[in-house]
Amino acid sequence: MKQFFQKHFLPPEDARDRERWSPAQRAYLERELLHRRQVTILRAMIFILFLALWELGAATGAVDDFIFSSPSRIVRCFLSMTESGAIFFHTGVTLYETLLSFFLTIFFSLLLSILLWSSPMVSRILEPYLVMLNSLPKSAMAPLLIVWLGANLKTIVVAAVSVAVFGSVMTLYTSFSQTDQELIKLIRSFGGGKREILLKILLPASVPVIISSMKVSLGLCLVGVIIGEFLAADSGLGYLIIYGQQTFAMDEVVMSIVILCLISALFYKGISLLEQRANLSRSRG
Repeated sequence: MKQFFQKHFLPPEDARDRERWSPAQRAYLERELLHRRQVTILRAMIFILFLALWELGAATGAVDDFIFSSPSRIVRCFLSMTESGAIFFHTGVTLYETLLSFFLTIFFSLLLSILLWSSPMVSRILEPYLVMLNSLPKSAMAPLLIVWLGANLKTIVVAAVSVAVFGSVMTLYTSFSQTDQELIKLIRSFGGGKREILLKILLPASVPVIISSMKVSLGLCLVGVIIGEFLAADSGLGYLIIYGQQTFAMDEVVMSIVILCLISALFYKGISLLEQRANLSRSRG
């Protein structure tokens, strides 16, 4: 148990000091491991119980499996689409569009946030417009985007970026504005300009906020991509959902939703691992 905790949860230098742990420390670490295991087991039990009740309800007729499908029907549908490769194609399309939108969102968010920070006049002028655009329901813009850009990849990516970018800009700009002014004065006292302040103070201090913004932006980009695929796509999981709804192929609809849930969980886990590595690097620094 102790070796597992050392390998997965402690930095290497702490593992080397394990011989100096007190009995109280060892007991605390063992309790933490036990708690983690209990949480994992309970999560798995809740999920398995939900699937079992869903399948039982569909088998007994308590749940209409034509409308709500069932775990076994979803698995059969997935295996059927796996044989033709269709599910991998549609999932790959959605992943590509989401990641492209995400990286564009992060790039433009950082660029606009730095621009607003570097020019107080520009920030005062643009702030009400950013608030308005962030509050605007982006689905209302989708029909216009189709007319302006056509029913293609550009429309989907622009729709996804528009969902996430304005909130991300406001979050990052607020973080930049709240950076410790004493540190900024210190850099200036040594003759540093805005470039040095940005690279040595603002960006390093804002790493936790940037990563938190990435968590939110990645989910919003996925939402924007699905909205775009609903209206302007002939492939992707959003297209599968709309197509399945129109043809009453509810197994495809529910299967696509399940895959989207798994993608969201994997995205969140990836950003969380990045956050852990960043926090570990900051603690060591």
